[in-house]
Amino acid sequence: MPVISMFYGIIVSLYFEANQRHSRPHIHARYQDDEAVLGIPEGDLLDGRLPQAKLRLVQAWIEIHRDELIADWQLAVSGQQPYKIEPLR
Repeated sequence: MPVISMFYGIIVSLYFEANQRHSRPHIHARYQDDEAVLGIPEGDLLDGRLPQAKLRLVQAWIEIHRDELIADWQLAVSGQQPYKIEPLR
């Protein structure tokens, strides 16, 4: 699962597989022992959990980088490696 960004202890990954559970565009965000799947471009929680403060950080990051995330998703769908995206600062 390619890591596309890391900030405040959160690791954000994006990958596409034809047999995946979540058919809509999404990212995976991990923080310590928690993992959540968030939809692109809205940032809605699709699965899993993160501490509330970390979830809000990831959702803010998604809002800031919405266009880049959509472009990365399209790369992943076409079998290409997604680009790294600037972390939240």
